[in-house]
Parts: sequence; C-alpha cells; structure tokens
Amino acid sequence: MTKSLLVLNPHTPPKPSGPSSPNPKPHKMNLSSALLRRAVQPFAAASRGSTTLPLAFREFQSQYSTATTDAVVTERKDEKSKGTWFTLPPFNNSTVDGAALGKELSGQCSDDAVTATTALKWVLRCCPQLPRSLVQKLFRLRQVRRESSDLATSSDLGVRTHEHKLTRVAAKDPMNLGDQIFLPITVQEFPSETKKPECFCDEEEMEFLRSLELYKDSAIIVVNKPPGMPVQGGAGIRNSLDELAASYLRYDYTEPPRLVHRLDRDSSGILVMGRTQTSARVLHSIFREKTSGASSDDLQNIKRALQRKYWALVIGSPRRSKGLISVPLKKVIVDDGKSERITVADDAQVMSSQHAITEYRVIESSCSGYTWLELSPLTGRKHQLRVHCAEVLGTPIVGDYKYGWQAHRKMKHLPGSIPEKLPKGKRLPFGLELEKGSILEKQPLLHLHCKEMVLPNVSSALHHVQLSSDFDLSGLESLKLTAPLPSHMVKSWNILNS
Repeated sequence: MTKSLLVLNPHTPPKPSGPSSPNPKPHKMNLSSALLRRAVQPFAAASRGSTTLPLAFREFQSQYSTATTDAVVTERKDEKSKGTWFTLPPFNNSTVDGAALGKELSGQCSDDAVTATTALKWVLRCCPQLPRSLVQKLFRLRQVRRESSDLATSSDLGVRTHEHKLTRVAAKDPMNLGDQIFLPITVQEFPSETKKPECFCDEEEMEFLRSLELYKDSAIIVVNKPPGMPVQGGAGIRNSLDELAASYLRYDYTEPPRLVHRLDRDSSGILVMGRTQTSARVLHSIFREKTSGASSDDLQNIKRALQRKYWALVIGSPRRSKGLISVPLKKVIVDDGKSERITVADDAQVMSSQHAITEYRVIESSCSGYTWLELSPLTGRKHQLRVHCAEVLGTPIVGDYKYGWQAHRKMKHLPGSIPEKLPKGKRLPFGLELEKGSILEKQPLLHLHCKEMVLPNVSSALHHVQLSSDFDLSGLESLKLTAPLPSHMVKSWNILNS
C-alpha cells in the first residue's frame, strides 16, 4: 500500500480579512469551532512525519477508482501562503450525483445527474465524516482552495508537490474535470465517525434475519420487516434493523446498508436500504421528491415513480368504498411534554402543518365489524396512514392504541381459541412475538403492512448513467416488490373469511 507523506511547514497561511473573520469569545468552544479556529490561525511548526488516510477516505478512494492519484494527503506550496493542505481526489465527471439522479428518476427535474456537482457537494461526498456546518464555514471564511486541471502535474512516486498558486473557490462553484480541492490540514484532527458496536447474533437469529430478504442487487437490499422490530436504534433498544443489517446484510461490501425511509416499530412490510453511499442518495431523493411533489391539485400530472400499497385491518367501515384523503397534519405535545402525537390541522395555513395525501379502497368487509383496506400514501408524513384512518375515515387500525384507543375499548372480542403458548424453553428470534397478535386476542398487534412497492431500478439507472450521460432514463423499467403478510394478519384474514 502506498504511504502518504505529510510535511508541516512553519509558514503562516493568509488570514481571512473583512467582516467574515471570526472574533474570539471567552466561552468554551465546541470541537468544530476549535478546529475551525485552528484552520485560520498560523500552523504550528513540526517536523516531517507520516500520517494515514482516515477510514472514510480509504472507502471513498476504493469506491471512486477513477481518481488519478493514490496520495491524498500531500505537501502543497502556494506561492504566497506556503501552507500545507489536505487534498481531495481529482474530480471526475463520471461520478454520479445521487440526489440529482433521484430527482430525474422521480420526474421532478431534468438536471444532468452526472455533471451537476458543486465544490460543496464534492467536499461533502469526499469527507462524510466532516459536519456540513463546518464545511460551510470553511467556504464562508475562504479557507477552501482549488487547483484547476490545467495546472496539475503527476509524479511516479504518488506524492505531488506543486509551486502553482491555489485559487479560492466558493461553495456553489461548479467542478470541472480534474479539479482538486484543498482544505486546511487541521480538518484531519476531526474525529472519524464513531464506529457502531457490532451486533452479535447466534446462528438461528442470523438465519432468521437472512430469511427476511425479499430482493438484492448491486444498489439496494429489500427486507420484509417483522412487526415489533424497531428500524433504528435508540434508548432502551437492543436490536434495531439498521444495526443488524450493518453487521449481517453487508456481505462483501465495504460499507453497510443505509436506511432511506422508515416503518413504525409495530408495522411490518417492505423496507428498502441503499447498499452504497451513492445508491442511498438516489433513494433518499426519490422518497423525498414523492412527498414534496404531491398535492391535491396536480395528482393527475405526477409521474408516479414511487408507489406503495399497504394493507390494513380497521375497526368499522368507511362511508365510501374508495376515495382520496387530502388533509394537513400537525404535531401536538401531550402528557406535559412527555410525548407527542399527530393530528389533523384545522387550518391548512398553520406553519407547523404538512399536507398529507392517501388513496384508499375497501378490499373486504366482514359482518363482525372489521374492514380490510388498501392504502396508497402519496406523501410520506409521520403516522400518516394511522391518523387518516382514525381521524378522517373514523375507522382506526386494529392494534393502534395511540390513535384508536376508544374504539378498542368498545370493540367486541371475537369468540375463538387463543393460540397456544410456545413450549417452555422455546425462544423466538430477537424476542419477537410472531405467533401472537390476531383479532382473537384481547390486545391484537398493529394490523398495518406495506405489501407492495414499485420504484425505479436504481442499479440499472446507475449502470447506464455511468456508461453514458445521454442515456434516456424515461424508458427505464421499474422494480415491483411484494411482501407476504405477517402471521398475525394472516390469522385475522382467515378468521374473518371463514
């Protein structure tokens, strides 16, 4: 492996002038502020030494093999500043801008997904361990330099020293082929992202986790999330799906799968994760554009690049067999600030409200007072489907005690046999109660399941765009994913249709 050399010069880089210069304050600064202060103060004299590339940069370098140099930390001598800089790989316009590609796949813009890269985006892409706020401050304080490709020279040793002048670059300046960005050397002292502790599963748990896979290609991995398993970690959460996937669904990839959307802990169904940083950006953009582009006024004109269909068992029956729900939702604080809930906003002009749209249709009704609904969210608001069913349709989802507790108190318990308990000593994976929760029980589980999803083929899009920037994405085929119902919903279906 090529070692990168670091030379610290005792020379002082030019200090920023004008109103953008920071004023020292007596209070204690946080880590980002301290690093930023060091970036604009004279560098301390030091002897020649060696340094290694941070993990995030090594992963970036292996992912973007088009970089023309192995040495990323080099000695840079500006004719005026004589400073030492932290060097990013040369920009290559074949690197895909994931956010722009996601927008194009969603039909929300026609920007070039290959070349639409600014200096700020390139720094953030190369340095995922640096906070966006810190990088933006470096640009504002004019502490970011660029060397255009026509000034670049090469060295057989992989360590490049130049006498050329480096020019300042603004955050929104576009990158050209071969351009290199230089940051103050002190950004190396910013700690790399803390590595999450690995989850350790036994053979049975690992086999169960792998059995959840619905689809996998070079860009995405899709799982059928079981009810009761949290998607993200937090206080009091031992096993979350994102942490388990990072440990056991990575396979031969150097980076873990990344979440791009959410499912409530008690709901189940299709959950999509990006397998690379670029594919995750594409998916993030697709899910975000679906929400920002939807309104009740232009539903007919929306390119439905992303479609989701949920199945839900509700208490009662809606007045109409199908329809469109289009109301604003807002967050309210309850229990003296200890918890929050989502509710319908009376006034759409309320600053905190967000428009939420859901299509619904009745699948099956029963004489027992239950109805199966198909719900298609056109936006992605928190608890959108649960609130729309409970507050708009007046038919709360079975097992939703947060928004339908009154209906559950009045709900008549169906006669029937309760499933037998597991034999003593038998343990379900991750402590999940997968054999319980049907409508025969006094406290059924949430009956909300993401059953179908249609989304653009991100893997194919990335492949074609990297080969040719002129590829027509409008003819790209979509992926259609289907997830079977969880066992408690299957039992409820069989009970109501027997």
